[in-house]
This record gives sequence, C-alpha cells and structure tokens, in this order.
Amino acid sequence: MSSATLCPRRTTPADHTASPQHRDGKFRNVVPRQSPGFLKTLGIAWRVLTSKPDTTVPRAPIPVQALSAAALAEAPDASLFRLGHSTLLLKLAGEFWLTDPVFSERASPVQWAGPKRFHAPPIDIDALPPIKGVILSHDHFDHLDHDAILQLAPKVEVFVTPLGVGDRLIAWGIDASKVRQLDWWQQTSVHGVQLVATPAQHFSGRSLRDGDSTLWASWVIVAGDLRLFFSGDTGYHADFKTIGDRLGPFDVTLLETGAYDKQWPEVHMQPEETLQAHLDLRGRWLMPVHNGTFDLAMHPWHEPFDRILDLAATHGVRLATPEMGERLALDAPQPGKRWWTSV
Repeated sequence: MSSATLCPRRTTPADHTASPQHRDGKFRNVVPRQSPGFLKTLGIAWRVLTSKPDTTVPRAPIPVQALSAAALAEAPDASLFRLGHSTLLLKLAGEFWLTDPVFSERASPVQWAGPKRFHAPPIDIDALPPIKGVILSHDHFDHLDHDAILQLAPKVEVFVTPLGVGDRLIAWGIDASKVRQLDWWQQTSVHGVQLVATPAQHFSGRSLRDGDSTLWASWVIVAGDLRLFFSGDTGYHADFKTIGDRLGPFDVTLLETGAYDKQWPEVHMQPEETLQAHLDLRGRWLMPVHNGTFDLAMHPWHEPFDRILDLAATHGVRLATPEMGERLALDAPQPGKRWWTSV
C-alpha cells in the first residue's frame, strides 16, 4: 500500500487521472454501476414525492444523550459517540476524530427543503474539543456538510478524504496544508492512528454537472491494537472479503444499514448484505450506521434496526446499537438497548 502526503498549498484542483479508479474523465467502481437513466430516475422521484408512507419518519422524539466537553474529556480512549447518521465521534490515542460530520438541520444543498433531521446533534460544534482529524467517505450532502466543515476547520488538524473530495474542501477555503487525499489502498498516519482508504461501491456528486468527479471510499482505522472499519456509503461488493483478508479482523465494523431500496441496489446495502459484509470483513462486533437521523428512502425509519437485529441474532453476530450520544466502548462493546422500539 502506498502512502499519502499533505497537499501542497494550491488553488487549482489536483490531477487525479493517474488513479486506477479514474477513466474517461470520471471515477469508476470496480464493477460498473448501471445508470438508472432519465425515465427511471424520474419515476423514483415521482414515487418519493407522491407515495412516501408516513412511517419513514418517527412519530415521537428520538432519545438523545446530550454530550458536554467535560464528559468527552473524561471519556477513556477507545470511545465512540454516535452523533447521527454516519457522523461518529471517536476518541483514539487521546485525540478526537470525526467521520462524515453533518450538523445542519437538513441534508440538502439548501436549508429550506430536503431531508430534515429527526433529532438535534448530541453536542454542538462550538462545544466540541479540538479534532485531530476528520475522515470523509464521499461528497454527498448527508456525508459532507459545507457549513459544518467551515465551522469545524479552526478545530481540525487534518482532513483525510478520497481523491477529489479534498479539492472541494480547498475550494471552500480549507487550508490545503490540512488536507490529505487518498486513493483506494493508500494509507496515511496521524498521531499514531493509521488510516487506509479502501474500496466502496457507490457514486459521487453535489449537482447535476459533477457526477463521479470525486472518489468515494470506505476506511480502515487502526489505533494501537484496535481495528475499525467504516463503510461510508456502499453497495455490497467483492472487495469486502479482500479488505477482511488484507487488513482484518476488525474489532468493530461501522456499516451502512439504511436508506436502501430495491430500485438502487448497487449503491446501498440491504440488511442481509450488511451482515454478509461484516462476515467478509471478519468483524467481531457490528454497529449499524446511516440510519435514525434522515428520511432518505421509502422503508419505515426503524426498519433497518429491526432487520439487522433479527439477522444478527440468527447468525450469532454481536450487534451494538447505542443511542445517539451514548458512549460505546470500542475495546469492549455493549449490545445496547432497542431504543427505537419506544419511539
């Protein structure tokens, strides 16, 4: 595996055409994603607008355990706090890390429309401690929040991104010296924490004109003896087993389980596929993410939890389901309550 370095100070995007993932002006999956086409895309949009059931949002407030700077300072190493969707606050080697930080009310290019949060974040950005690193999986609005990035920037030492996503940050005004961009299988180290960008099956873009202009990735995070896998967004793919064979086993897999639909099978996993990915990765504990915060599909909001819980029980997989803001001990995880059943 090759290593990434800090980007030099610059104002024009880097040239990523040497990447094996970059062909004909776009980033590509290992297995090509079938374009849904205009008519199917229009049909999906019409179904979402006209046929969405009322079960896709909770009818009562989701339980949230408020966090404070003092509580975070006292938390031991190997701690995880779920802040919502795919936003995770990790304490590793005495430092704090964030994955895919989204703090805005809506996962949308505008704040007057689009998917709205089910709950407030357990802690505001202003109350967060200094952040050693932000780990980004891709540039979709429910994973890359422009306003949050700008608010976080003074607190953050380094942003670690897939190719091209770092260019977005630099264009937004983030100091290029803080940005590290990695291709799949490249790695970097920050304060003793090793990060490896690994394959994912997805796509990218924040407008109608920039589709697949940036790369998407999953991440392996190694801190001492602790090994974590963070999926970002992905459909099921054969490289889960390759990652498990090369870099596993993993103490905890943080795997997408939500916003799935049979109409977009290549870019999000059904719960059965999430379970198989966990097995491929040789994970010890599975924590489902990408759920419980935004309404992004047609299934009931709690269905991802129900289905993965049943599947885990059937296959003897240990499942961690912390409430938003609740501490998960990564070196000795606890199963967690079925908190969504009381909502």
